Amino acid sequence: MSSANDMTQVVPQAVDYFRVMPEIVLAVFGMIVMLLDPFLDQRRNQKTLGIVALLGSLAALVATLFQSQYPGLGFWKMVQVDSFSVFFHFLVAAITAVVILTSFEYMQVQGIRAGEYYALVLFGAVGMSLMSSAVELVLIFIALEISSISTYILAGFRLRAAISSESSLKYFLLGSFATAFFLYGVALMFGATGSTSITIIADALHSVDIPVLAYVGVAFMFVGLGFKVAAAPFHVWTPDVYEGAPAPIVGFMSTAPKAAVFAVLLRIMFQADAPGRLWLIWVAAALSMTLGNIGALVQDNVKRLLAYSSIAQAGYMLIAFAALPNNGIAAVMFYTASYAAMNVGAFAVISHISGEGERYVTLEDYEGLGRRSPLLAAILTIFLLSLIGIPITGGFFAKFYVFSAALQANLVGLVIIGVLNSAVASYYYLRLIVVMYMREAREEVPVLPIPIGLGAALAISLAATIYLGVLPGRLLDYAARTAAEWAR
Repeated sequence: MSSANDMTQVVPQAVDYFRVMPEIVLAVFGMIVMLLDPFLDQRRNQKTLGIVALLGSLAALVATLFQSQYPGLGFWKMVQVDSFSVFFHFLVAAITAVVILTSFEYMQVQGIRAGEYYALVLFGAVGMSLMSSAVELVLIFIALEISSISTYILAGFRLRAAISSESSLKYFLLGSFATAFFLYGVALMFGATGSTSITIIADALHSVDIPVLAYVGVAFMFVGLGFKVAAAPFHVWTPDVYEGAPAPIVGFMSTAPKAAVFAVLLRIMFQADAPGRLWLIWVAAALSMTLGNIGALVQDNVKRLLAYSSIAQAGYMLIAFAALPNNGIAAVMFYTASYAAMNVGAFAVISHISGEGERYVTLEDYEGLGRRSPLLAAILTIFLLSLIGIPITGGFFAKFYVFSAALQANLVGLVIIGVLNSAVASYYYLRLIVVMYMREAREEVPVLPIPIGLGAALAISLAATIYLGVLPGRLLDYAARTAAEWAR
């Protein structure tokens, strides 16, 4: 009799671990990288540890497929596996794999020891993955900190560059304030509803008159999460941090944490039906698009230009949040995937062109790139056209579905602001394309041959960008089914 009871206890516990399998895989491979690092010399550790980390990210993709076979709540209803969380798990693991491929050559050129670097990338992915499935605010906070601490350190990994240390310190200090806002918002929400579970919070907010404390709690949490996605007016750290951080890490920071935080925002804003969300998001979206695009117009540093572009892109994604639930969930998911593909790819090109010490990162350094390296120039052009939203790229359908969702929600004013900002953004993206093809280089900037790892990263990013622009139906159908599940 007792053995039968023991079996009924073991099986549910095992299923709980299956529901966090990608996080376990990433953490294990991160620890393997750290254990191997002391036994390898400087020359061997670059490639060997990079391959181990790549295998870890690929294993996480497989674990995500395995995880999808066990939908439901786990670990005392703190983790939920559904098609929504599976999508973001897959996206984070894919971004991690592409960033690791991009880093192979970069680490060697920059002379950076690889062990801590690859381990931190994997540990950061653990936090980002956990954020996408967490349905309990304290667990979300813990996952957010796991992700944040890793990226704080990675931002300062160019030890020979003072600007990198400055970016890491600035990111850490401002990020700590933002985290405090989020944690205080969690405390206020607990005071208003008596729970930190998103499901219980939703029930509490529907059953009684919404207390003022809940509005304040939502605002505080939005400040913390808005910082992480570089949404205005919490964006001031972004240009300096992106400029100082290693280029592959900028590609990582600008996509994977954004995807994870947007997953959290979707759960808080839709699943918990956060009060006062519309005007909060409306203002943040309008400010992010406008300030981001205006700031990008005057940039001569390509990394800072794409940093301001990242702020504006966060604004476009927030339009879909304002449109919840009218197709907003599907639009956010599609936009997040499209943006990840084109932005990681763009920073992969930048990491290759920048050279030792990232000396070549200004617009002037890109003059004549179309003649010096036609393939790199063509690839970067496709990513930039996708960021503009030109047809046959993922960026076109991403903006189309976001604006369509907003129009269906009668957010005409926000759509007008978005369209006008898209026109402004086309100027600085096209400016870089003009520089590459229509200007002669004043100084010959060396461009090395594309290595295998970088070539694979660019091929994956380019294929995803074109695929989402030509055949978006499969991803949209998946996103629509996810939205339908939530509606039930």
